[in-house]
Amino acid sequence: MDLMLLQNRLGHTFKDATLLQQALTHRSHSTLHNERLEFLGDSILNCVVASLLFDRYTKIDEGDLSRVRANLVKQQSLYEIAQRLELSQFLRLGEGELKSGGFRRPSILADTLEALFGAIFLDAGFDAARDVIRALYIPILDTVDPKTLGKDAKTLLQEYLQGKKIALPQYNVVATHGAAHNQEFEIECLVPKLDIQVFGNGGSRRAGEQAAAKLALEAVQKAFVKAPAAPRKAKPRTAQLKLSGIATIQPDAPEAAPDEAGKPAASAKDKTPVEAAAKTPAKTHAPAVNGSAEAAAPAKASPVAETIAAAGAAAPSNATPHTTSKSKTA
Repeated sequence: MDLMLLQNRLGHTFKDATLLQQALTHRSHSTLHNERLEFLGDSILNCVVASLLFDRYTKIDEGDLSRVRANLVKQQSLYEIAQRLELSQFLRLGEGELKSGGFRRPSILADTLEALFGAIFLDAGFDAARDVIRALYIPILDTVDPKTLGKDAKTLLQEYLQGKKIALPQYNVVATHGAAHNQEFEIECLVPKLDIQVFGNGGSRRAGEQAAAKLALEAVQKAFVKAPAAPRKAKPRTAQLKLSGIATIQPDAPEAAPDEAGKPAASAKDKTPVEAAAKTPAKTHAPAVNGSAEAAAPAKASPVAETIAAAGAAAPSNATPHTTSKSKTA
């Protein structure tokens, strides 16, 4: 085996090669095995990972930091790192472990990785061990979500539904299969408000609930992604104009004729709405052909003029009274 290849992958070259060999030796191989180095490496690993999380996640409290750390240093996480390093090809195992496939066993690979951390600490000190562990864990921290890491499916589903103000899911045992000593449970998970029903299977009721909760969480998230947002209804423009008492002025209104005193009358823009409505003469029909002076009834005022007149009647006016001149007969 080429131990230099492993040292290159770790990013550390051992000054004392015997420490490296001891870290790779399982107790089935010889009496000088790696269990004491594993004990030391476990403590160093926890310290370095705790420091990484403390510096990286400044707004996470102690409880969540402990949860994330426990998930990062557990056997499965160490096993995955050992797989990336291809550590199995460097192990020193006894014949029995070799025949039973011990080089593939997650517990052996995880323990050996911790023993390597302890060996690096003894070979070059804490800083060297910290640098190796940081290099292995930073790529992992870049891809994980500290809010969900280490939480099971039931917890994640419950928190998601509570965030949406939806009642908690319901779990029911639908059926059990197999012999009494080897049963498989079929669990139903219901989210009634979203009309979601899924089924999960597991070797225990708890395992079946976890499997069902995982499927339910995926279904709930898809339901909220597909749900369109309700469009906002705009208020009609005419209603807004009535409520605020706004009247529009026609742009092509004719200029007012001069009054009797010879001064030009105020334009429609200069007059108040009440004055403009009062000055507007009623429309009359033209005289008949036989010369009779019979006039038709006054034309009905427009809705805008009625609105203006109503507004003027309701509001008190401080202006001086206006008198109209008597009409002259022909």
